[in-house]
Amino acid sequence: MSKLLEKNNASLRSAKSAKQDEFYTQLSDIEKELYHYKDHFVGKVVFCNCDDPEESNFWEYFRLKFKHLGLKKLIATHYVTSGQSYKLEMKKNGEQSLPLELDENGDFRSSECVELLKEADVVVTNPPFSLFREYVAQLMEYEKKFVIIGNLNAITYKEIFPLLKENKMWVGYNNGHKEYVVPNHYKFDRVENGIKYQSMGNTYWFVNLETIKHHEDILLYKKYNKTDYLKYDNYDAINVDKTKDIPCDYGGAMGVPITFIDKYNPDQFEILNANDYRTNENTPSKSHGLIKDKDGCVNGENKYARIVIKKRVK
Repeated sequence: MSKLLEKNNASLRSAKSAKQDEFYTQLSDIEKELYHYKDHFVGKVVFCNCDDPEESNFWEYFRLKFKHLGLKKLIATHYVTSGQSYKLEMKKNGEQSLPLELDENGDFRSSECVELLKEADVVVTNPPFSLFREYVAQLMEYEKKFVIIGNLNAITYKEIFPLLKENKMWVGYNNGHKEYVVPNHYKFDRVENGIKYQSMGNTYWFVNLETIKHHEDILLYKKYNKTDYLKYDNYDAINVDKTKDIPCDYGGAMGVPITFIDKYNPDQFEILNANDYRTNENTPSKSHGLIKDKDGCVNGENKYARIVIKKRVK
């Protein structure tokens, strides 16, 4: 198979995956989260580049709050699988444009959308979960501020975890179980007033806008003891099953659940690379830097993915 054909097939697979990513965020969830960033939007160009303005509550939120937030400009692009799509804009005078035709299909990777991305100050959207790695990589490439939604498991991706570790990205306020509005042909959990809702489990807000939460200490009250805090079989770190159980008096490496990231304060803790704490030469080096898979055992019992942390000395 030629490289060109492989590339085309990969693009088709991505498009197919993206087509199954129509999960619309509820306006109430958007309001609860974006309330915490209102000062970051003053005089800024906001781009919603994974949103159909006719369906998107992100567009609706910023349209209604345009003057209150002091926005300079609002842009949203609509994606279609093939053919030409459109964008909507709202400028400082508060006037909304008529749909403006695009030459391409509105994919966030298209040349038109990349040019709009360059113009934007802050990107706010719910990107396709199947393309989350690629989407975040683009934001990083163009050094954009953002407030976006992703699945909890994205924390374990080799492309995403280093960004959290290096404090280039963190999580927002209202993380956890959410319901999303889905199209009629999708499976759903419940129907209310003719609208279909589907639970997506634990979804998180991933951001790089500074927040108060990002610098709040976790209140620690447990004391370390060798009985309750066992070491991993293959890593020089103790296992902690719940964030609230992190011992306040332990200075070494600790493996904590990935949900720890919701409480992570980089002033209080340092995220470590688990590969540096391997005690067994047969334990493979993991590209993501987590304790994960069959190597993350305690007395032979497998643990789910763990982030390795260490308390900072203040």
